[in-house]
Amino acid sequence: MSQLSLNLIAVSVFVMTMSALLGPLIDLSPVVPAIATASILGLAAIDTFNWQGRGSTILLDGLAGFSAEHRDRVLRHEAGHFLVAHRLHIPVTDYTLSAWESFRRGQAGQGGVQFNTQELDAELQQGSLSAQLLDRYCTIWMAGSAAEHLTYGNVQGGADDFQKLRMILSRLQFSPAAIQQKERWSALQAKTLLQDHWETYEALIAAMQRRAPVEECLQILESSASESIGRSREQ
Repeated sequence: MSQLSLNLIAVSVFVMTMSALLGPLIDLSPVVPAIATASILGLAAIDTFNWQGRGSTILLDGLAGFSAEHRDRVLRHEAGHFLVAHRLHIPVTDYTLSAWESFRRGQAGQGGVQFNTQELDAELQQGSLSAQLLDRYCTIWMAGSAAEHLTYGNVQGGADDFQKLRMILSRLQFSPAAIQQKERWSALQAKTLLQDHWETYEALIAAMQRRAPVEECLQILESSASESIGRSREQ
């Protein structure tokens, strides 16, 4: 059950308790809190069993979206994933910046950058994963948090990214200590890539902020890479 659904149930219990205590004092009909409680519990049940918690995700993300800082954090977080994935040659297929955008495109979760994971899935199905591919994906998963930390000095998002990384490493029988070491190493790699391509990163942010298509974002990254190669040859 989603956190919001649990919160709704807690609210309904609180409403019933307070109505029982204060109802007689303010001449409140017991029908009012009963209807309110039934409505809240009904919404929680529908969200949990019919929508798999997506309604609560959209609601919570929408409320957070009123904050300009939250929107900027999400944008910079996802742009970090996008740039690092491109630099590590993992194809980006799509991106969304809110739960509502994700819902409209038939995707689960709060939104984010979508990758072509065929190579990763194929190796995992065989029960093994090359060290090179593992390093690339771990760095990509840590890139959003690295981007936040470089910009704000702290990290608020990325829980799903950490979960993916830890799930894969646990599946590959990494010890808890080894998982922590891989997280730190991947975060450092992502941070270095972002710092080395910061101008490109800012250009990508501007494109994603206006919801530019993936193809246009890739053109920005490719153009920047070509300019960097040109400058290197001139030197």
